[in-house]
Amino acid sequence: MLSNASRFQEFLDKRKEKGTLRRLQIPSDGVDFYSNDYLGFAKSKELQYLLLQKIMDTPQMLSGSTGSRLISGNSDIAVSVEKDIAQKHHFESALLFPSGYNANLALFSTLPSRHDVVIVDEQIHRSVHDGCKLSNAKKLKFKHNDTEDLENILKRQEGHCYIAIESLYSMEGDFAPIQKIAVLADMYKASLIVDEAHAFGVFGYGLIEKYQLQNHVSAAVVTYGKALGAHGAAILCSETVKSYLINFASPFIYTTSAQDFQWMSIKTGYEFLDQHHELSVKLQDNIKIFRSQNLQSPSAEKSPVQAIVIADNQRLKILQQTLSEEGFLTYAIYSPTVKEGSERLRICLHSFNTEEEIMKLTGIIKEFI
Repeated sequence: MLSNASRFQEFLDKRKEKGTLRRLQIPSDGVDFYSNDYLGFAKSKELQYLLLQKIMDTPQMLSGSTGSRLISGNSDIAVSVEKDIAQKHHFESALLFPSGYNANLALFSTLPSRHDVVIVDEQIHRSVHDGCKLSNAKKLKFKHNDTEDLENILKRQEGHCYIAIESLYSMEGDFAPIQKIAVLADMYKASLIVDEAHAFGVFGYGLIEKYQLQNHVSAAVVTYGKALGAHGAAILCSETVKSYLINFASPFIYTTSAQDFQWMSIKTGYEFLDQHHELSVKLQDNIKIFRSQNLQSPSAEKSPVQAIVIADNQRLKILQQTLSEEGFLTYAIYSPTVKEGSERLRICLHSFNTEEEIMKLTGIIKEFI
């Protein structure tokens, strides 16, 4: 019988043989086509200076919070930032979390009960699946963005249903038919939960705001480690849902609160976003340049994530290595992270990429495929 260490090593060796072993690496120099810094906020010297000024004015923001928000970790800054976020998104309330993963874990481990059903898009974030594991609810999957399949599943349920979707999917780079799904949620009296991680900032305050769906959404997750260039997340919801999470969500109750600087960086990021609409316009211009090269992709026309399917782990690895040698930083997604046969190069476009960089990148990809 294998010891645990031997068993672990066996699994690692199998991944190594397949070329899918994950390793931590320090980011190298190169042209960024792989980060989620869609608007360049994380690289912005102007934003960094604004944050530095905040620290100089209130250096105690850098200190640890000393406890969970229910003990010693709450603060005036956290409370005021939550109020600002709720007002900006036109929701009744907001609750801050140290990460989007933590927020989804809290939502899906807490809201659904043992008599409920959670119906998730088959390409939903892993954090949603992990949250569902911690609940006693039944979980079902519907085919990606397939409203007919979703309705067929809804018709067969007897208990209360939660529908979980992303507004913009990070693997395919495509949009959810969020308006149609909102109609179905209303029709079947289901609770709709939307993850706006990759849409927020790229499309203003997200697609819920764009389509004015606040009254049709039970909760939404907005994350700040992508287009806002910061860290953390907020759950947008009603006062009742917020109070319920504060009282029953273990990931909230038992997590030491982030330092106030994290919350202040989110507030400052919103202000910077409001003042720099031109960055999202520039991003869309760059997406148009990329799409004009007619590379086959399952991704949506206006998505900052453009996937190029290379249905073979080895060929994909060679393409990524070739791009790396030319100074382009890209991210290859191998099976089993995605289904075998759907391996892809995930291209993230940014407001700061140049036309020359995009043309050279697409030229190399065209030569390869």
